[in-house]
Amino acid sequence: MAKNWAIAIGINQYDYLQPLNYAKRDALLMQEFLVNEAGFERIFFFSDDSPELAGKSTRPTRTNLLRVLRQLFEKPFMGAGDNFWFFFSGHGIRYADRDYLMPCDGDPEDIENTAIAINFVSERLRRCGADNVILILDACRNEGKKTGEGIGRQTAEEARQQGVISIFSCIPQQYSYEIDALQQGAFTTALLEGLGIQGKCATVERLEQYLKFRVPELVRQYKNTRQTPYVIAEPVNKSHLILVPRYATLADIATLKNDAYQAEVNRNLDLAEQLWIRVLAAASGQDMEAIKAIQRIERLRWEPQEPSSPLPNSRIENSTKGIFTVEKNPLKTFQFEVVTVNVKGNITNRHNEEAEYFEEDLGNGVTLEMVQIPGGTFTMGSPRGEAERYDSESPPHQVTVPGFFMGKYLVTQEQYQAIMGSNINIFQKILGNNNNPSNFKGDKLPVEQISWDEAVEFCKKLNQKTRRKYRLPSEAEWEYACRAGTTTPFYFGETITTDLVNYNGNYPYGSAPKGEYREQTTNIGIFPPNSFGLYDMHGNVWEWCQDAYNDNYQGAPKNGSAWLTSKNNDIKLLRGGSWLDSMRNCRSAIRGNYARAFRITDVGFRVVAVAVT
Repeated sequence: MAKNWAIAIGINQYDYLQPLNYAKRDALLMQEFLVNEAGFERIFFFSDDSPELAGKSTRPTRTNLLRVLRQLFEKPFMGAGDNFWFFFSGHGIRYADRDYLMPCDGDPEDIENTAIAINFVSERLRRCGADNVILILDACRNEGKKTGEGIGRQTAEEARQQGVISIFSCIPQQYSYEIDALQQGAFTTALLEGLGIQGKCATVERLEQYLKFRVPELVRQYKNTRQTPYVIAEPVNKSHLILVPRYATLADIATLKNDAYQAEVNRNLDLAEQLWIRVLAAASGQDMEAIKAIQRIERLRWEPQEPSSPLPNSRIENSTKGIFTVEKNPLKTFQFEVVTVNVKGNITNRHNEEAEYFEEDLGNGVTLEMVQIPGGTFTMGSPRGEAERYDSESPPHQVTVPGFFMGKYLVTQEQYQAIMGSNINIFQKILGNNNNPSNFKGDKLPVEQISWDEAVEFCKKLNQKTRRKYRLPSEAEWEYACRAGTTTPFYFGETITTDLVNYNGNYPYGSAPKGEYREQTTNIGIFPPNSFGLYDMHGNVWEWCQDAYNDNYQGAPKNGSAWLTSKNNDIKLLRGGSWLDSMRNCRSAIRGNYARAFRITDVGFRVVAVAVT
């Protein structure tokens, strides 16, 4: 499911401009539509008397609007398949060849210092990370006199360059009219009709067609004049994007699929993946063609490409944008046994599986094995009937995760030293400083006592060494990879035993017996893996994720991306449990957290790899 956020602004009362009658109502109705009919999770609403947000005023002054544009969009917080809409109803002015939105304290005699440049708005919106950003401007309200060319020309050109879908209430030489009989602007009336049950305009293309006949019709009827809305959606396939999935027809989805296939043919894998994710969202996560396509794209990212010039020693180089080339036939296959247990922890089934992986040479005989994880959709969080669950694992929600590669094992001490460096002088050796912070020493033991920042630094240095893109997993990627298609508390089944997992055996789960308490970490790979071929996803050491910790999943991303913001961004998320924990705290859904600088003997990490873009 896509993440849907918006900003809605409506200004009636201006300090230095003629007041408007219905701009506030336009924004309020847009907010209601987005929440009640389009399923948006979060709307930032600004109007003459809108309520405070987190103790801050939401009166649409220049200072308040710039604050939200700066702070909210400082770092990406959305991803492929997500939507961010920006709706503005109020005065707009063109000055010195630039387009401006007028906040409530905007001064027409000092536009550059009191208004907000629309290109700044567009630039900030693009930072959110969503591939579908929509800018809706009902912003050429009539002040009773013509003050030159209206807004639109500069904004339209920049929209073309940035890929922002821009919907304008009128062409630059016209005004946007309010209709007393409707108590709304003509444009917003038509817009809400088109997006709603009356027009059922699921796509940008259909919405544009509806606006082009409906807005002029309303203005002729009530004002006997002209107003011509227009839409900028480039590249052309942007016009096929589905705005309101509930009204999407099979033909709309088929058109989007054709665009996705064409992007694949053109080797534009970033665009292809975005489009297939949108197909999946429109189909409520049930389109197998889209799921297989997302998996196919991940394979394509890693297939060798013919270079334009010989590659030194056939090593890794960047090729076409979005493709990362490796040695010929980089993926190998390994086989492994998967076991399933009953409620008492007795093994009831054994079967063989196989997975593909590649090896990264870290030097001095040390390698890193990365397993291919196919993309798919799963239910994240624990079901309400799961024993000993925590409230933080709610609500269960569907998440669609694109394919990626994940470390077959936890990062070991020898791998950590190979990347972080182990050349030390005699004084460092005496002090025991060898870039291995672990309490329990051993080359094949997982590295522990690692802070979140140190894990991130490891990824950065690994990227520099390998020229790939390594990072910590998102929480969604981690749980999806851990479950490997299962819905039980553990990927082994309803419970576990200490024959299968390293945890504190004094604290069993369900009907399982007590077991061994080893009181330390164990070598990687000695317990059975899950169906994806990943080891130690339960127990041994907790694993850092990218995400900031939030108390529950209300508002969590549904596209597999990391949730990077919380009430305290310095508290980071952990998954998996450890040798120190009870069986309850090693479940697939368990969520832990520590401050990013915290180090302890039961916290480590593993890495994921994604294609370089």
